[in-house]
Amino acid sequence: MSSKTKHTAKTEDSAATLVPQLRFPEFRNSAGWKGTTLGDEGTLLSSLTGKSGPDFDTGDARFVTYMNVFANTFVDPNSLRHVDVKVNESQNAVARGDVFFTVSSETPEDVGMSSVLLHDLDNCYLNSFCTLFRFRDPQRANCVFTGYLLRQPFVRGYFTQKAQGSTRYNLSKDAFRSLPLYLPSLAEQQKIADCLSSLDELIAAQARKVEALKKHKKGLMQQLFPRDGETQPRWRFPEFQDAGDWVQTSLGKISVVLKGKGISKADLVANGSQPCIRYGELYTRYGETIKEAVSKTNVPAAELTLSEPNDVIIPASGETKIDIAKASCVLAGGIALGGDLNVIRTKLNGVFLSYYLNGPKRADIAMVAQGDTVVHLYPKQLALLVVAIPSPAEQQRIADCLTSLDELITAESQRLDALKTHKRALMQQLFPSPEDHQT
Repeated sequence: MSSKTKHTAKTEDSAATLVPQLRFPEFRNSAGWKGTTLGDEGTLLSSLTGKSGPDFDTGDARFVTYMNVFANTFVDPNSLRHVDVKVNESQNAVARGDVFFTVSSETPEDVGMSSVLLHDLDNCYLNSFCTLFRFRDPQRANCVFTGYLLRQPFVRGYFTQKAQGSTRYNLSKDAFRSLPLYLPSLAEQQKIADCLSSLDELIAAQARKVEALKKHKKGLMQQLFPRDGETQPRWRFPEFQDAGDWVQTSLGKISVVLKGKGISKADLVANGSQPCIRYGELYTRYGETIKEAVSKTNVPAAELTLSEPNDVIIPASGETKIDIAKASCVLAGGIALGGDLNVIRTKLNGVFLSYYLNGPKRADIAMVAQGDTVVHLYPKQLALLVVAIPSPAEQQRIADCLTSLDELITAESQRLDALKTHKRALMQQLFPSPEDHQT
């Protein structure tokens, strides 16, 4: 593949053409991509009237719905719902190569989302809030290429600008028909489709690997910690198989449970002198261990609760009872802990305790949390939590095992993110944009 500077040209019939930044070697000297519009290439067809509730999952027909279109570049046949619907000859069944667009949504960014059908499906129709586009000449555009083309930023930006409304946004048929497109030869379309499909397969395989590791971790945690009422786990490392029962006690007898001190969002400063952790970050930024804080503040240390190495923190408030049971071990001292945090200061291995609380004890923590709209968890409730504790050596072994697995999950997740970033950058270079056109 070779790199080429973006430019525009004029053909003899005055139709604008574009050349992408990056082309495969065999197309390096080919003509530019010819400009056209969606309306010039095919027709928009109506969908059936909306179906929901009892209409779904009862009949032989299938529906492509708004959510199917929004979810993926290509329609997943396995996600389509059966529907009880009477059809007649005037209603359009979907066909391979059809493009589905959302025509109405709550935000302007979500209208004009597209998904392409790559399969032949019998007795399948399109639900409301979507429109169907069908190429006049099926050989004009490669189905897979079309799917990637219509998810390009310039297409998304075009539809966002054309969306009309206030509480709900809609697109007119004229807006769809006027969408500018640039198409290369079928051979170049196929080459781009093959390249991006292969990359998507690699991304999907990496995503499955990450999910398999997360599933393995969840299953392993169920085996490494005792269940309620039991004093030994289902599985132990060989050196601890004859070590006897774990000792049952309450968290308050082996720990001191404190509260952090308030650090508001307004107190966060990008170049602040004091690293800090706010409760909301436990849900979005941290796992079972925290090596360093992502946020900083300039609130004086004397006004704050500072961590000691091995502290375990849990949110003191949240939206649901099960979500509030989210523990992290702070490995470093001197980090300010926000006011909506419970701080468990313990002589136990903090990493072990963090995994334990996030695993089999999570449901127990959820049971003692209070509230409905806003859920609260207090130090006195955590102090009463019954736990079973092994020897320090076994605590360390379990902590090391799960930490290593988390490090592997992080590494594989980073590989997945890198592949997605590579795909975005590649697509920006493989597809020219009308914004590059200079008259």
